[in-house]
Amino acid sequence: MSPDSSALRDLARDLGVSTQYWGWDGALKDVADDTLHAILAALGAPVASDEDIAAVRREQERGPWARTLPPVTVLREDAATTVPVHVDHGTAVRAQLLLEDGGSRDLAQAEDHTAPFDLDGTLRGRARFHLPAGLPLGWHRLVAETAQGPCEADVVVTPARVRVPQEYAAKRAFGLQAQLYSVRSQRSWGIGDLADMRDLAAIGGARHGADFLLVNPLHASYPTPPVEPSPYLPVTRRFTSALYLRIEDVPEYRELTDLARQRVGLLRGQVSGWNDRVDRLERDEVLGAKLQALEELFAVPLTAGRRALLDAYRAREGQGLEDFALWSAIAESVRGTADEACLQDLDQATLEQARRELPERIDFHVWTQWQLDEQLSAAQTAAREAGMRIGIMHDLAVGVEQVGADSWRLRHVLAEGAAVGAPADQYNQQGQNWHQPPWHPQHLREAGYRPWRDMLRTLMRHAGALRIDHVLGLFRLWWIPEGHGAADGAYVSYDHEAMIGILVLEAQRSGTLVVGEDLGTFEPWVRDYLVDRGILGTSILWFEDDGEGDPLPAEDYRTLCMASVNTHDLPPTAGYLAGDHVALRHELGLLERDLAEELEADAAGRERVLEVLRRDGLLDARSEGGADIEQTVLALHRHLARTPSMLLGVSLVDCVGERRIQNQPGTDEEYPNWRIPLADAAGAPVSIDDIATDERTARLLAAVREGLGRG
Repeated sequence: MSPDSSALRDLARDLGVSTQYWGWDGALKDVADDTLHAILAALGAPVASDEDIAAVRREQERGPWARTLPPVTVLREDAATTVPVHVDHGTAVRAQLLLEDGGSRDLAQAEDHTAPFDLDGTLRGRARFHLPAGLPLGWHRLVAETAQGPCEADVVVTPARVRVPQEYAAKRAFGLQAQLYSVRSQRSWGIGDLADMRDLAAIGGARHGADFLLVNPLHASYPTPPVEPSPYLPVTRRFTSALYLRIEDVPEYRELTDLARQRVGLLRGQVSGWNDRVDRLERDEVLGAKLQALEELFAVPLTAGRRALLDAYRAREGQGLEDFALWSAIAESVRGTADEACLQDLDQATLEQARRELPERIDFHVWTQWQLDEQLSAAQTAAREAGMRIGIMHDLAVGVEQVGADSWRLRHVLAEGAAVGAPADQYNQQGQNWHQPPWHPQHLREAGYRPWRDMLRTLMRHAGALRIDHVLGLFRLWWIPEGHGAADGAYVSYDHEAMIGILVLEAQRSGTLVVGEDLGTFEPWVRDYLVDRGILGTSILWFEDDGEGDPLPAEDYRTLCMASVNTHDLPPTAGYLAGDHVALRHELGLLERDLAEELEADAAGRERVLEVLRRDGLLDARSEGGADIEQTVLALHRHLARTPSMLLGVSLVDCVGERRIQNQPGTDEEYPNWRIPLADAAGAPVSIDDIATDERTARLLAAVREGLGRG
């Protein structure tokens, strides 16, 4: 007999699952009971009857009493709290905090008059100990001495807020936004790489006074072709794709024999001709050529000094790196064979066999990540030396592929039976399924949030700033149960105090600025919370309104945010002004309203924004087309320069006049997402070398500098 709907919904809410949500159209929507059933099952609480609900509630009540300490306690440096310690009733307990720096603190016991709990016939008592305000920042260990012996758990003390440099308030920063893979030079292998990133940052900083370069996520996809085009659907979020290595910048390249160097040259020659293609990028062929070249380089013996650096890198990244390399070695050995299915559930026997039979391949993938780490470091160093105050801003994707390195390595903290996505909105009225396994809130907590910490540390090592895609996912994620449509899901909540607290701690330690992409549907207090923790938000000009449908005046924009005209999920401004995004969604069958109605509504929204520009004297002509496009783009950016926003992002596609969209959400093969090379308004390819002398780029960035009062 199915459980009572009211009891089901009460349980779902208690476990952090929403039973209602506000739709993009402003209507309050109920989550279906069968969706709640499926999500509760994915959380490890399947309920088919009222008895099952009662059993889950009993387990929720008894769980804390069964363990001596909570798995982790996360608190702010300016806040005090108490931590519960559960022991057999009547037995003594004392607690000590072992600090990260080697010191220790004896903890004072607090009063707790909670009645004992009968745990399977044994009375359990609860003691509490004070964690005072003012503890040093860091990862500490709480040790409880009990009659059964010592028990340990993490205590993480986080900053109240990450310190945002005040210089950005007094002297606001601007930078370029680019899809790195699409931006090539004559030295590229058909795909933009880390050397291109270095050069683009140097050009932006030294020639145009830019303060940062935001690039798409550089996370690794599969180690062999074919690879997923989307940078937002990797196999790991911690490590980097070999696709972005500049082969000639690997130090061992200088030690190649003449014959080996000729072989590498031939490999490059097979793909370098594509640097001039404007129709589509060819990731698979480029990766295949680079992997063959890397084999030549890997065969070069390391000097003693280089070996020491590799060993240091390997020790720093630890088991996470070893696991990723192991998975990569297995994946490349089974791709395209009947054994490929083993990647969905790697058993211990397969792992041990790989360690025995593939040690050199494991070393190869460790070595490759080391080379990427060195080139990431070089790019950030070059950016800062070119005058960028921030340097490279990296991007963190929401999640990973359902079969991949992280989905295997982190399976103990990921939920099964559900995927992450988004409910229906005005840009994709059928919802989106990103096919990514979500963090399991309780399992992540039981792991002490260490997987989250380790990933952040690796990503922030060479980042002047880190953009968090869909930062609202640190508060809640839209879970779509297996077999359900994208719109038929529910929000599942996370401990945002812990998730964001750890983000803030690691950012402060590494000196990394954090920008959260906080667009979409959210509760009003969320943005206030992010501001309180020192995390910048995101403002997209076309989406900013006063709540009544009118464009937000420039002076009313948020200060603690990065503002830009567009985003990678919209066409470049030239295409947006023409309504290309509406026409494309109609062509792909993604609209639920009539095309004419959508075009009219979209044009009306654009016109409201352009009228503000005319009113403020930034735009004279009333026409949106023809020769006025560049002037409109300039005016839009001058408008943003009048806002108080600390950071201003300028898309490279707008600098050069590109019109084509990089990504149409909700599509896969229907549109060549993430495969569009950078081109200008005439459809000609644009290289890094062209950007250095491009007059249109210079005009736009000069307008931004002038608007910011930097001349």
